[in-house]
Amino acid sequence: MTRFSVLGPIECWSGSRPVEVHGALQRTLLAALLANEGKPLPPEPVAMELWAGTPPRNWENALQAHVSRLRRRLASVADEAPARLVVAPGGYRLLVAEDAVDATVFMRKFTQARVQAAVDPAGAVGTLRSALALWRGPALGNVIGGPVCRSAAARYEAARVIGLETLFDLELQTGRHVDIIPALSELVESPSLNERFCEQLMIALYRSGLQTEALATYHRMRHRLDMELGVQPTRTLRNHEKAILAHDPSLSVAANHLVLRD
Repeated sequence: MTRFSVLGPIECWSGSRPVEVHGALQRTLLAALLANEGKPLPPEPVAMELWAGTPPRNWENALQAHVSRLRRRLASVADEAPARLVVAPGGYRLLVAEDAVDATVFMRKFTQARVQAAVDPAGAVGTLRSALALWRGPALGNVIGGPVCRSAAARYEAARVIGLETLFDLELQTGRHVDIIPALSELVESPSLNERFCEQLMIALYRSGLQTEALATYHRMRHRLDMELGVQPTRTLRNHEKAILAHDPSLSVAANHLVLRD
């Protein structure tokens, strides 16, 4: 089966063998078709993706040449379920086998885990970890593209963040607070300024007997929010600082930490 990876740099595989797609425009064309998830993509939007909103003169001929080149490259891959680039009534479509694109697999597992969490938290943790392991870097990482690529990348990245937030909530719920401290510490120090990760790290540290470190985490986030955005922490995050100072029972390992959220 021809497989594609978009949760990171664009890659194409036939079994365990990489399939090279040469040239930035060819990779952008492949990325745009994959980002459109099997739906027809009209020629004009494809051109906007390839040439960053400023197609050259006679772009129709140039686009047809790139489509033909990519079609031949994919057709040269000898496996049981090759991808096919076809002309459909609404534009160009890339037909791939079910689960041939890592983003499709990720989104399916992400949705499954959110449903599963209500009845089987431990199982949902496994599903989410399997989904998140598919990521190798920023979505569509080596492609600039246009609106189609940017929209898909933003959608995948947003689902990844929600997946991580859900995972850490479930890990706290199942008593694995010590195990998630390293990953949360790295995320809290990242440029994203995600207060949910900060909140979860504060709880994990507090439950691990590290109250001072939990409060220091809050104060670092407050300082960054002030310096970088000129805002104060949300009421939810401030509630967690107060709860830690008061040794609120809702922070205990056996309690439901979600009650402190507004």
